[in-house]
Amino acid sequence: MSDVTLDLARMMVARRARWTTIEIIFWVAAAASYFLFPTKLVLLTQILIGGLFAMSLDLLLGYGGIPSFGHAAFFGLGAYAAGLLAAHGWGEPVSGVFAGGAAAGSLGFAFSAVIARVRGAAVLMVTLCIGLLLFEAASRMPWLTGGDTGLQGIEMWPLLGLFEFDLFGRTGFWYAYATAFLLYLAARRYVHSPEGLALKGMRENHDRVPMLGVSTVRRKMIAFTISATIAGMAGALLAQTTQIVALETLSFERSVAALVMLIVGGIGTLIGGFLGAATFIWLRDVLSALHPVYWMFWLGLALIALVLMARGGLVGALSRLTARLARVRTMR
Repeated sequence: MSDVTLDLARMMVARRARWTTIEIIFWVAAAASYFLFPTKLVLLTQILIGGLFAMSLDLLLGYGGIPSFGHAAFFGLGAYAAGLLAAHGWGEPVSGVFAGGAAAGSLGFAFSAVIARVRGAAVLMVTLCIGLLLFEAASRMPWLTGGDTGLQGIEMWPLLGLFEFDLFGRTGFWYAYATAFLLYLAARRYVHSPEGLALKGMRENHDRVPMLGVSTVRRKMIAFTISATIAGMAGALLAQTTQIVALETLSFERSVAALVMLIVGGIGTLIGGFLGAATFIWLRDVLSALHPVYWMFWLGLALIALVLMARGGLVGALSRLTARLARVRTMR
């Protein structure tokens, strides 16, 4: 390969790795929401955690083309790991998040060898079975997980020894924001690295990538482990900020909710997971208050309308809008 070709390839990679306007606006708006909506900090924290979980699924589905119907298994395992740690005397938040990520990542690595060797509907079945097995195990061990009543007695120490977790969610919000932002930076670095580019190559043409000397099994195992680790850290954040772990954290419905968030926000964009989570969780909160009985019907209707109107999700719609505005400015 000539030097000119290499230089062009590096320029293309660098251009794609640049921050977009949508990304910058989201993270600035998320920080500003602390001051704009001081009474909604708990809801905003839930949005950040939901976005982080959806982003972990996006690494698999959006960049690797690996579907998962049981991703809540890693989210719930991370939540229970951090919750059990705090409930048994170790309430330090940062190490608890890493413990949740390590527990979920270990499970992800254990199953990644199987996931990496199957394709299509078999992947869906394996991931679904993982989720159902963990859910059933948690429900059958109330002495450890609390069963249907949830894991309680979680007491968190002050963040960094300075900031107490309060009922208003002030510390929880900035804790979730900082963790989500740092993990977002790590995910961006990964998807724009050679490992991430190989993963996207497998998504586009799985059969030709091995001809380039790239191990598809190894790349899938790495992606699945990283995705599971981030999902576990998101679950740990939920356990620490709410100080309870419900059995629902392992449910199939949570896996589906993450998939819906991705579709609404935009698959294969990373930031789409956060935009989809903001839309989904905000709509759920508003509609459940307006229509306590039929809110799920109206939520489904609103999401269908969004998907039909916004091709490529919210990120795709906003990208087309900004491109159109840029063309209008150049014409002037």
